[in-house]
Order: sequence, then C-alpha cells, then structure tokens
Amino acid sequence: QGELVESGGGSVQAGGSVRLSCKVQQYIFSRYDLGWFREAPGKERENIATMYYTRDPSYYADSVKGRFTITRDGAKNTLYLQMNSLKSDDTAIYYCAAGNAETPMWWYWGQGTQVTVSS
Repeated sequence: QGELVESGGGSVQAGGSVRLSCKVQQYIFSRYDLGWFREAPGKERENIATMYYTRDPSYYADSVKGRFTITRDGAKNTLYLQMNSLKSDDTAIYYCAAGNAETPMWWYWGQGTQVTVSS
C-alpha cells in the first residue's frame, strides 16, 4: 500500500461532477500540507488546490475556483476533491500530494488517477 493512494477518477460528461479521494498514511496526514495537482496532456503539472496544515483558507487555482472544493476527513485520513461543473479542459491525471506548500516542497505523491471530461 502506498503512502498516498488516489481513487475516484473516470469519464464524465461536461457539466458533470466527480469526487476524488486520497487515502493518506496517518503519519503524513497529521503533519503536512495536502494538495491536489493535475497534469494535462502537453502541459506541466499544476497545483490546483491546497489545504494547509496550520492555517486557513485553502488555496485554489483560478482555473478551478468556485467549481472544485478540497476537504479532509481526519477520522479516515482521507483527502477529497469535489469537482463540479466539469469542462473538457479539466481532463488530466490528478495527483494528491503532501509536503510544505510555502516552500514549496512536495515530498509524498500518489500514483495519479485519470479524469476524462467529454463534451
């Protein structure tokens, strides 16, 4: 079992919703900032949402603000990304990560999960 394991990806039509989950090892979940990243074909990996360990509010990239929501469940050591009003531009491999968002240094990564949005 990896330190971070994503699930929940798949294919969806434009305008639909998907929720991604990231199961995190407890020793990581309780110590680091947690973030979601995505990598679209031909583009660099980008940080789209971050939940800080020591402060609020969460960070959202402009491209997802108002449509995506990052949350966490401490009882389950799980990070979530609720994605609504999906567009074809949201098609990418989505990764969860843990580290220090201020530096930024992301030391732990999940294996990635594909989200494909069809128009």
